Amino acid sequence: MGTLWYNGTFFSMEAEGETFEAVYVEKGIVREAGDKQHLLDKYRNDINIRHDLNGLFVYPGFVDSHLHIVGHGEKLIRLDLSIAKSAEEMKRMLVEKETVLDVMDWLIGDGWNENNFIDRKIFHRDELDEICEDKPMFLTRVCRHAALVNSKALALAGITKETKDPEGGIIVRDYHGEPTGYLLDAACDLVKRVMPSATDEYVRRALTVAIDDLYKVGLVGGHTEDLHYYGGFKQTFNQYKKVIDGNKRKFRAHLLVHHEAVREMEEEGYSNKEITPFIELGAVKIFADGALGGRTALLKTPYTDDPSTSGVAIHTEESLHQIVKEARRKNRAVAIHTIGDGALDMALTALETYPVEKGRDRLIHLQVADESLINRMKKLPVILDLQPRFVASDFPWVMERLGEERLPYAFAWKTLLDSGLHCAGGSDAPIEPVDPLLGIHAAITRKRVGEEHEGYLPEQKLTPYEAVQLFTTGSAYAIEKEKERGKIAPGFQADFTILDQNLFAIEPDDILTTNIKMTVVDDTIMYRHEMKKN
Repeated sequence: MGTLWYNGTFFSMEAEGETFEAVYVEKGIVREAGDKQHLLDKYRNDINIRHDLNGLFVYPGFVDSHLHIVGHGEKLIRLDLSIAKSAEEMKRMLVEKETVLDVMDWLIGDGWNENNFIDRKIFHRDELDEICEDKPMFLTRVCRHAALVNSKALALAGITKETKDPEGGIIVRDYHGEPTGYLLDAACDLVKRVMPSATDEYVRRALTVAIDDLYKVGLVGGHTEDLHYYGGFKQTFNQYKKVIDGNKRKFRAHLLVHHEAVREMEEEGYSNKEITPFIELGAVKIFADGALGGRTALLKTPYTDDPSTSGVAIHTEESLHQIVKEARRKNRAVAIHTIGDGALDMALTALETYPVEKGRDRLIHLQVADESLINRMKKLPVILDLQPRFVASDFPWVMERLGEERLPYAFAWKTLLDSGLHCAGGSDAPIEPVDPLLGIHAAITRKRVGEEHEGYLPEQKLTPYEAVQLFTTGSAYAIEKEKERGKIAPGFQADFTILDQNLFAIEPDDILTTNIKMTVVDDTIMYRHEMKKN
């Protein structure tokens, strides 16, 4: 028995412009796509469910190729500082939060971004102490590669004037060598170690809230990296299995495994990629550098707006090579966070030295490159995870960081695609909004809504079809599922994102007023919304 979806426009994504008016599905797999009457006649005795779409537009289910699902849930249930548009507003939010905390609580906030403030203020620990002196404070920057802490948190972590910078991290200090409360990359871990552990209930709640929200923006799946931060591999993985149970919640979760979580994963007896029809384990995740916002992304040459630094290498070259070598010994692909061209250079050298025997490696973010690095990538079996929405959030301030010389190969999505490199599209949520329509819009326009210009580096704009490919065929290719996901075609999984507008025919800004009408996973409607967006 099967399902007939009809009276819509179905985009196959096999070829630009190819559409169908109906699709017949059996056991969660597309059996045939084509003319409604033909399918009715051919499968009349097998159809037991019919969905009349009343003219809606159906795309292969959108998949976010890089995000942090538990982190997205945390953003929804914790203090969200990303909405603060000034230092004064951020302070007000912290003061209000502090008044409702119990005496033993930590004041935890996420997502502050000094680039949203006119004065670009970064709070000093003394200012944070005025807000909250008796409770420890930990405030994660939007990039999640930096944090602000107060004196109470510094004391609990044992961070003093004499504390040395950890490998891959920086304790920012004042002229007297005293910690200012601003921690970069691995230095944040010194405080995280003394923070309360995440409980099963907390992780499960964050996951549940996150996935229910992902449905609302049309996502049928996501490639996520969470298995190292919430009590370790076992605790987090067990909550994934409970929340994505294949009944109440169906969601295609592809889980990258942080290199420090691999041992626990193996001790728990997991080595196969596919655990359930909806949960699978992926490549070994490695961080090579930080982020441009905090000047911790590793560049080949110093930052234009701060020549005293070229960024931070999370690992030495020897250490990075050793991690990749160990992954190869276990026949695993790797996924390396590389934002700066210096980090990309290090990563490529490791991949060239220890080539993958089976599968594809990933390079995540890739915000700064150059021609020589692109030529090296073309010789490797790599997939590039891009986050188009970073263009809308990082420009124009990122131009000050990089300078004119580096800009032609910064956020150069079109150049990468035209070079023949395979690219997937994600959000990096909770760093950026998780809505894939925002990512598609940014890839096409390369500007924020309401800005009156031709876009930042307009020669790097993608066509609507290329932009949608990132979140469909691109995400499928990234995990070697290109023969079963990412298209509406016979033999492919019946995962659909159903909208009320044709993304290939409307004005780019109209993408932002497009409504998600249904999110379908495994031929099952996981989300339905009839009301218009405000």
